[in-house]
Amino acid sequence: MSLREVAADRLSCLVAWARSAALVGRMGGRPAPLVEVAGLLLVILLFSWLHAIAGKDVAAATANALALQSIERALHLDIELRANQWLTEHPSLIQLAVYYYRLYYLAIIGVLVWVYVRHADVYIKVRRTLVAMLVLVLPVFWALPMSPPRFALPGVVDIIAGHDLLGGHASRGIENGQNLYSAMPSMHVGWSLWCAYAAWYALRASHPRLALLSWIFPLGMTAVVLITGNHYVLDIAGSAVLLAVSIAVVSVWGHLTEHRRAGG
Repeated sequence: MSLREVAADRLSCLVAWARSAALVGRMGGRPAPLVEVAGLLLVILLFSWLHAIAGKDVAAATANALALQSIERALHLDIELRANQWLTEHPSLIQLAVYYYRLYYLAIIGVLVWVYVRHADVYIKVRRTLVAMLVLVLPVFWALPMSPPRFALPGVVDIIAGHDLLGGHASRGIENGQNLYSAMPSMHVGWSLWCAYAAWYALRASHPRLALLSWIFPLGMTAVVLITGNHYVLDIAGSAVLLAVSIAVVSVWGHLTEHRRAGG
């Protein structure tokens, strides 16, 4: 057999292996890459569609926002206006805040890929947690539409509208498939919390100190959504509750699945 034939044979085997792994194979308990990507895209598209059509009642969203503001005043948590004013007084930080607010999707994708490639043993659990968050938050968006501070709190400047990376942020209403009246809970903070949780869960055994650093990311997002006028303090608290409930649901689901397999 010639060298060219040997090379061609090895290339053929490599292509066959890659195709098998991408479509149907499992490595270390991870789903096949293409199947996983297709499934996640389907979930995200379905979530985006349902999110866009949820909570369109502007009057209800405004009333809920005013009620939330009253609760925050009673609890002395009404810091949104002061936080927003602080950012307007420090214009050099505005663009940084906008980048942080807009580019967090890259962090979600990066964490998913990193856990999939480097920490296959925990990937299924953290991915299920992400999907659980998407599923559990939709009823809240439908039942509790909420105007963000930039719409419902007098004096708050809509920072993103004036400095958006995406060519302009809708000031009101539902445009370009976005539901702008779903402030409760904050999914910017929620997904940032998920990123921190996934990194912490993957690293907690091997690098416990490094694992703790992952929580800096949602702390930064918390500050950003407050100073840009996009969320209330209680929206952020709602995000933490959402993550905690999602983790609990996934844990219970995992135990039930293991019990059924053991019984079968």
